[in-house]
Amino acid sequence: MTTTYITTGQSGQTTYITTVPGQAQQPPLTYVEVIEDPRTGQSYNRWNNQHSAHTATVGILLFAYGGMDMAQGLGWNLATGIANTAEFDFSWFIGVIIGAVVAALAMTHIPKRYFYILGGLMQLIDAIICVSAPERYNPMLAARYVGGVGFGLITMAFIVQNSEVTLSSSRGLWCGLEQYGLALGLLTQVLMDSQWDPDYSVSVNEAHGIIGIICSVIATASVAMSVESPIFYLRRNNEDAARNCQTQLLGSNAPTEIYNAIFDEAKSYVAEGSSMSIGAELSSSVMPFFKMLFCRCLVAFTFSVPLSTSMLISTVVWKSTIFCWPMILWSILRFVGAMIAIAVVDKLGRKFISLLSLVCMTGLMLAMAGIYSDNSYIVSRYYMSEVSKVSMAFQFFAGMFVVPTPTYLAEAFPMRVKLFLIALIVCLEQVVHIIVIVTFGQTVDCLYQYFLAVGLILVISLLIFAGVMPETRGLSLRQAGNRFRRVHDVMSY
Repeated sequence: MTTTYITTGQSGQTTYITTVPGQAQQPPLTYVEVIEDPRTGQSYNRWNNQHSAHTATVGILLFAYGGMDMAQGLGWNLATGIANTAEFDFSWFIGVIIGAVVAALAMTHIPKRYFYILGGLMQLIDAIICVSAPERYNPMLAARYVGGVGFGLITMAFIVQNSEVTLSSSRGLWCGLEQYGLALGLLTQVLMDSQWDPDYSVSVNEAHGIIGIICSVIATASVAMSVESPIFYLRRNNEDAARNCQTQLLGSNAPTEIYNAIFDEAKSYVAEGSSMSIGAELSSSVMPFFKMLFCRCLVAFTFSVPLSTSMLISTVVWKSTIFCWPMILWSILRFVGAMIAIAVVDKLGRKFISLLSLVCMTGLMLAMAGIYSDNSYIVSRYYMSEVSKVSMAFQFFAGMFVVPTPTYLAEAFPMRVKLFLIALIVCLEQVVHIIVIVTFGQTVDCLYQYFLAVGLILVISLLIFAGVMPETRGLSLRQAGNRFRRVHDVMSY
């Protein structure tokens, strides 16, 4: 009998894998939770440099440009010269729904790099139209639809691929780049739209398009460094191609026992998913779907038309202009929150960060509802200054809250129904945005109604989140999936 010891570098935890000579090697009874060598300079400690560069490039550049398009439909179309119609605002979100559905139907059969390429090219078309026809409504409307479809394709490919190829010790970081890039894009668009001088020779939409062209070209070119997930080929019974991908991901210096342990875990994940019927996977997905509905769809309430409108009104009443520091700081704080969260999400855990942020967001949202309960406060400089300050604090914690959501989304569902349920959650998130865009502003006290309703939703979601959402830090996809299927899970660290 021989025993192999695998010791992790961060926690010192040891996993024992025992085999008996003369017998066929059986799958280990324990999961390898974290596979990391203390020699942190080794290339197998995480992805190789090329694939890390691709992930960072896509996560920062393509999602940043998507964030700019998103912000333009959520109240930051002030200085563009384009009519601010409801269709113009929600067109991009319709495009995201289309892209997510197409990706869910095709991604099992087509390598993910093609979705990156197609999505990047569609965002490039969006950006080129912004530069060539910046003040024409119909071309700009078409550009938003096209850009939204591209963003939907990229979102699906990015979340699924990063969940499958990253080590459990860094999955939160790499999946979280989706929301990190979005926060950067929101920051860029809000700053440009609110602080742009009309006397500049370049319009806001032209600058928007130029940034988009640069981001799309660089990110699409980085697809050459992309490595497909071994799970994609294992599902197609092509073990040689899967091993080749695994070698590219880990590098040539990975010890054989660590390489085999990671590859065997991927094979076990595929075998477990393939052994279940579609009906069994759907029934086991009911609880994870319920949990993700209250997690990911809350993202739509962290940056919305009412929040943008409230910040504009309160800042103008307080400072008599939007060319001032509160507006600049408001746009920056969400990005700062996302930056802090992405740095600690694999250390403190997804649930701890989410709960802390959600508690603060709930209190701040209800505070704004309390101020807006009296319509006379809208013209009060003192009360609007308080709303502006509360809004800034809200964006900081919103930036922290959104970072763990793509990781949770990637871990929640069984293998064969994963794509469809991720797409459904992404679509529902966009539907929330569309409903708010279409219905907001129809009554005098619409701000009070919105903040009160969302505040109550956050209270309910906080209770549900604390009681049923699992902590998945350091777990394999199989372990995380099993944790999601529990009815309740109160552990937060």
